[in-house]
Amino acid sequence: MMMMDLKFQVSARIAKPVHDVFEAVANPDQLSRYFTTGGAKGRLETGATVQWEFADFPGAFPVKVVEVVPDARIVLQWEANEGPPPEGADVEKVGYDTTVTMRFTALDDGRTLVEIAEKGWRETEVGLQGSYGNCMGWSQMLCALKAWLEHGINLREGMYK
Repeated sequence: MMMMDLKFQVSARIAKPVHDVFEAVANPDQLSRYFTTGGAKGRLETGATVQWEFADFPGAFPVKVVEVVPDARIVLQWEANEGPPPEGADVEKVGYDTTVTMRFTALDDGRTLVEIAEKGWRETEVGLQGSYGNCMGWSQMLCALKAWLEHGINLREGMYK
């Protein structure tokens, strides 16, 4: 049997200074304008647990903030998205967290490189599918971040439903 290491990394370059890009993610008021369209509650700060809601995926998602290095890195943990637990499964043993690491790097040309990596899914078919879904979501988040900061456009609105 082949061992899988279910993880991915996506990236984008945003034509804004690193502090502006970092704040667009860490500040819940800004994040809610282009990504957490149902609202974000709580600033991303080390040790905090914040709530993210998406208008097109109802329900609040608790996000545990593991580490924040201003203008450089944000590390989060949240529940793996694998869909509903199988019938009869012990719900206590089904849920687990994945880890998201966001890196913000100032580039020589004044732009910011944003890299988002996520890891920690179980090596199962549903774990693989969950990783694919989140890879799509973070790729879209980077596109939405770029469109919002550079052009004031909310790409997420109507994207999924």
